[in-house]
Amino acid sequence: MNKLQSRSYLYIAAGGILLIGLLMAFYLFSTVSKSEGVEYVYIDNDDTQDSVISKIQVFSHTAGMTGLNALIRHSGYGQHIRTGRYAVNPGEHALTVFRRLRSGQQASLHLIIPEMRTMDRLAAFLSKKLMLDSASIARSLTDPSVCQRLGYDTCTIPALFVPNTYDVYWDTSLDALLDRMQHEHERFWQGERQQQAAAIGLTPVEVCTLASIIDEETANNGEKPMIAGMYLNRLHSHMPLQADPTIKFALRQFELKRIYNKLLDTDSPYNTYRNEGLPPGPIKIASIKGIDAVLHAVRHDYLYMCAKEDFSGTHNFAVTYAEHLRNAARYSKALNERGIR
Repeated sequence: MNKLQSRSYLYIAAGGILLIGLLMAFYLFSTVSKSEGVEYVYIDNDDTQDSVISKIQVFSHTAGMTGLNALIRHSGYGQHIRTGRYAVNPGEHALTVFRRLRSGQQASLHLIIPEMRTMDRLAAFLSKKLMLDSASIARSLTDPSVCQRLGYDTCTIPALFVPNTYDVYWDTSLDALLDRMQHEHERFWQGERQQQAAAIGLTPVEVCTLASIIDEETANNGEKPMIAGMYLNRLHSHMPLQADPTIKFALRQFELKRIYNKLLDTDSPYNTYRNEGLPPGPIKIASIKGIDAVLHAVRHDYLYMCAKEDFSGTHNFAVTYAEHLRNAARYSKALNERGIR
């Protein structure tokens, strides 16, 4: 082989290498997502490299996916898959997306803790938002040892949760989530709220318990401090709270429209007609408005209240029982007229 032929082969080989390099660069730096907005890929413990690829293929360009596919299959990624919620932004190329997946650089999400009535409902809600099993969450929230570690018992555990929006990772563990809620609870109560609770003779848990009842009495935030004042008057006078929402909670019949006398003898520590003082714990996750209503309760002499007959969602208040009976009669008449049973 003469020098000319050798040089020709060298040029051909170099050209081939250059072509392969250009082709690889084309695929590695091609855009992955064809969506105009951010797409999120959720990777859990059961995922393999094939299932990860399948999840991304749903919204991908062919060229970008070809590059990402090659990186995933030939890098050992399948042996070190990191769980999480990963963002794929418009215009991002395969190499950028791969580096994010490989390094575990996941995107946080905004978790809104809602005002749930029961812990099993909260467990079901959280399992839809996070990489957590609802049964495991429910077991933990009814496990005395778990509740005790957090400073609560199985009745007071709803007070741990402050309904707000939190930045968390989708694959956060249950222990980490509960520890985070404990930290947020302490931050919420430190300082002024703690002092205000002490000024009215209640602990934060007791404030949450009373607030949860008030939340169930009305959705009218403007009236909540008035209702809080009435219940505090009853507590300080050693009168039963006689709060209808506690009957619904005791029976687990939240759909009840009317509380008849036969229900008032329900055998439950949550029955505030039979038992003086606050129930064993909150009857729901109390709202911040409800909590602050207790801490800023209106001072007055009212001991009774009854829903207004105009169904406005507000109440008639009374100082005497005789006045209360007249208010109750008007409301009962309005219920009968509307056929509400």
